[in-house]
Amino acid sequence: MAKPKTPDNNELIAENRRARFNYAIEETFEAGIVLVGTEVKSLRIGQANIAESYAAIENQELMLINANIPIYAPASQFNHLPTRPRKLLVKRREISKLWNATQRKGRTIVPLKMYFNDTGKVKLLIGIAKGKDAQDKREGVKKRDWQRDKARLMREKG
Repeated sequence: MAKPKTPDNNELIAENRRARFNYAIEETFEAGIVLVGTEVKSLRIGQANIAESYAAIENQELMLINANIPIYAPASQFNHLPTRPRKLLVKRREISKLWNATQRKGRTIVPLKMYFNDTGKVKLLIGIAKGKDAQDKREGVKKRDWQRDKARLMREKG
């Protein structure tokens, strides 16, 4: 079975679907990620979880915290730690923009998608996000339900 493709024809590894429900995404950035060989092999077979992860700026570097890339079994003793912090590669001005955004109240940096780009490199789509309250979440569900019902009515009525 072929792996799913993102809209710009990239091979999707993992997606944080809850992020768009729990957060209002204000701006997105594409970041490279520093990995070791066994992590890339594990990603090639489609194993990763970024649902519980977040990005933080530590020592003027952007780090991906708590992303789970399971161990690659054939590598035995040369494996990596599954949830180790991983450095994200973005430009210095983007780091300062992210730093300024997170200093405002209620903003955080969340990973949205992890994918292989056209050249085979692992990329991470991160976003500056503001947490939604319960009212906003209910409005989102209501709007999505209405769009689904509207599409169903249009199909039935022609």
